[in-house]
Formats: sequence, structure tokens, C-alpha cells
Amino acid sequence: MNFLQKIKQPQFWNNLVRVAVPFFIIVTLFSLFFNSWEAIFSANWAAVSEANFENGKWIQFWGTKVVVCFVYGMYVTNKNMK
Repeated sequence: MNFLQKIKQPQFWNNLVRVAVPFFIIVTLFSLFFNSWEAIFSANWAAVSEANFENGKWIQFWGTKVVVCFVYGMYVTNKNMK
């Protein structure tokens, strides 16, 4: 079955969500810890917000994660569906 036939099936999209959402959560947590390790453990939420979300940084922060997780979910789901 080719890719276009697979994406027409509702099961493909259910599987994509099952793969992409946990991966999104893991990538987000890893990114937050990597970018703001000290601020998170000192509970300095203002510094975490400033480093990751303020001044338009939230677009890049969330945008890249959504795109990467969607592409990863598409790849894994396509690879594992028969």
C-alpha cells in the first residue's frame, strides 16, 4: 500500500496521534530542561518564560516542535502500517 492510500485511512491518523503526542511531550520537556535547567530547578519561572517564550520566542519554540513531531509521527506511522 502506498503513502497516499495509507493517509486516507482513519487508522493512520489515530496512529499518528498516538506517536506524535507522546513524542511532542518528551521533546518539549527535553527542550525546556536543556534551555533552562537552572531556572527550572530554582523555580524561577520568570526566567524560564523569558528564555523560551517572551518576545516572539514562543513561535519558534512551539512551531519547530509541532513540525518535527508531525513529521516524525508521519514517518513512523507510514513505516509501521501495512
